[in-house]
Amino acid sequence: MTLARIGTCIGVVVAAVLAWSPSAQVSARGQSAPTFAKDVAPIFYSKCVECHRPTMFAPMSLITFDEARPWARSIRQRVAARTMPPWGADPAHGVFKNDPQLSDKEIATIVAWVDAGAPKGDDRDLPAAPKFADGWSIGKPDAVFTMEEAFQIPATGVVEYQYLRMPTGLTEDKWIQAIEIKPQARAQVHHVIAFTQPAGQPMTAGGALGPGNIGGVTPNKPGVVFEPGVGRLLAANSDIVLQMHYTTNGEAATDRTQIGVVYATEPPRLQQRGGSVIQPRFAIPAGAPAHEVSGSRVLAADTMITSFTPHMHMRGKDMTYTAKFPDGTTEVLLSVPKYDFNWQITYELAKPRLFPKGTQIQVVAHFDNSPANKFNPDPTKVVTWGDQTFEEMMIGFWGTVVERPAVLPPSKQ
Repeated sequence: MTLARIGTCIGVVVAAVLAWSPSAQVSARGQSAPTFAKDVAPIFYSKCVECHRPTMFAPMSLITFDEARPWARSIRQRVAARTMPPWGADPAHGVFKNDPQLSDKEIATIVAWVDAGAPKGDDRDLPAAPKFADGWSIGKPDAVFTMEEAFQIPATGVVEYQYLRMPTGLTEDKWIQAIEIKPQARAQVHHVIAFTQPAGQPMTAGGALGPGNIGGVTPNKPGVVFEPGVGRLLAANSDIVLQMHYTTNGEAATDRTQIGVVYATEPPRLQQRGGSVIQPRFAIPAGAPAHEVSGSRVLAADTMITSFTPHMHMRGKDMTYTAKFPDGTTEVLLSVPKYDFNWQITYELAKPRLFPKGTQIQVVAHFDNSPANKFNPDPTKVVTWGDQTFEEMMIGFWGTVVERPAVLPPSKQ
């Protein structure tokens, strides 16, 4: 969710936060109510504070009692509705290692804590807070690269895609173990895609989704840490080029995006890559509540898939990935029944999965262009493919790993 929307949704609740009666801290059965120190902090520390901490993009920190207590009723509301932590996958299809959802017991604990007046408890019960590098979810980076010049984002109007350079100064190849892209103007950044090209060459758009891609992000996503033995190449004598998609929101801003990387201590066995189904040929009728758009791709070789990332814009309603195997069987790999444009989630498979050559990956999406969609920019317009958020896209990305080439080609891409 964008910072503005989180602030709107949660901020209206703050004024309603009241003091509860101390007598409510004991349940009707005589059991002590959960406390922050003993019961709630461990949940926040394991599931929430990666984002809800100082220097990160969430609107408030939940590390200390004093930070969390004013938001108690809002936390209860969002947790009970299962809208926090954000997650969109239907549990009937696939198992994902980055699933942050709270268990029924964890939800019940938070609800009981708030209903009892959100007591602090004994500080001696408080576990040690997790340690983070300020501003980075991947830990302290080995290197931080910064845009050559800041970009001035206007308050209004349409900003075309920008291609902005980041010199690396590297004289030898480096393998990336973790990468985090950190926009400065998070509220105005729709997405960033980072790719490499030989230093000094004119910047081009073609490498954004090519083999030189080293990562992409929407402002609410933490960094990516690859599995041991997996990495991405940051080639010597190359520049990083950022495809920046800025969206205006009524406030002018300055952006100077940074990229932090952690280097692998040795060349990995596998190289992180990716693929996608892209369907640019569609026209969503005005007012249509569930217009279907689909596409497919046949795998040209045995492919080890590691993740799926659905991508649509503000009219996106749902997306489903289905595999049609060479033997004629089918399987739903991922279903996101309530797509949320504000959370561009990458669903990471619990275990990478090998799909045989000839498997067809089919992606089916639906778009809500009706007045009932409160995020719809204009339900009276026919909508086609376009870069801007008031237009639409239909892309089903997936991540893959391949054997690292023994000898890199001259371009090192």
